[in-house]
Amino acid sequence: MSATELGEYRPFGDEPFMNDRQKEYFRRKLLAWKQEILKENKGTLNNLAEDDHHLPDIADRASSETEKALELRTRDRQRKLISKIDAALRRIENDDYGYCEETGEPISLERLEARPIATLSLEAQERHERSEKVHRDD
Repeated sequence: MSATELGEYRPFGDEPFMNDRQKEYFRRKLLAWKQEILKENKGTLNNLAEDDHHLPDIADRASSETEKALELRTRDRQRKLISKIDAALRRIENDDYGYCEETGEPISLERLEARPIATLSLEAQERHERSEKVHRDD
């Protein structure tokens, strides 16, 4: 299958679930997402490396420190996201990708398109969130 074919390809429901084309589509989607995050992280590192101690105004310095703290939090979230992307790529290699970890049923293509790192079907995710809410309310 050529890159052009895959570039125009979108998974659809009336083909066999997680066939080779679908797996390759999601593998490429995940890899592109990971590359984008890594590129953003490189920019964050460059921003953090800039020395703002020469700012004469204490308010400017404080603002700069707040921005850097926010960038670090964002970078930490992205680090966690990369590990989820890597886990999804491993699931593709193991032929587990696209199936709910809880029920073993296929996760809808629409859900995977919107959240390619999904490990639960929409129904299982909703049950999980309701359960968390009940435990939080205790």
